[in-house]
Amino acid sequence: MKNILIILLFSCLPLSCFSQDSPKKNEEKSEMKPSKNEDGEWELTVMDSQFDYFLNAVAKPISQYSESYLKTKNTFLVTEWNSYYNSGKYRNIIQSGIDYDPKEKYGIKFEYKLYQVFAYVNWRYKLKMNGLSGSDVTR
Repeated sequence: MKNILIILLFSCLPLSCFSQDSPKKNEEKSEMKPSKNEDGEWELTVMDSQFDYFLNAVAKPISQYSESYLKTKNTFLVTEWNSYYNSGKYRNIIQSGIDYDPKEKYGIKFEYKLYQVFAYVNWRYKLKMNGLSGSDVTR
């Protein structure tokens, strides 16, 4: 009996020496990052089937905005969005942060599309964001 215990002990000893997977201390955060397409223009991809419908049928046309207006609004809205993401608020809607640099010149098309992402989230999910203009909230 004593020999069986010693054999079991020595047979289990090598198993305890294997390295264990340590849990990740710094989990990677999911972020939406703008990217440039092959033409050198900034691009934003939205993975929601109804977003294109919203852009074409509900959203105000791009001609009603200036680039500086959109940049100012987006700077504020991205900050609000990221604070919701980092706090875990609206977890079922906001699933990633947004990597946005207000000093970067993205162009009016990108700024428009980003602004419309916030308007779309308000339209579809009724998430009220303080940086949206009143006319975009009620549409």
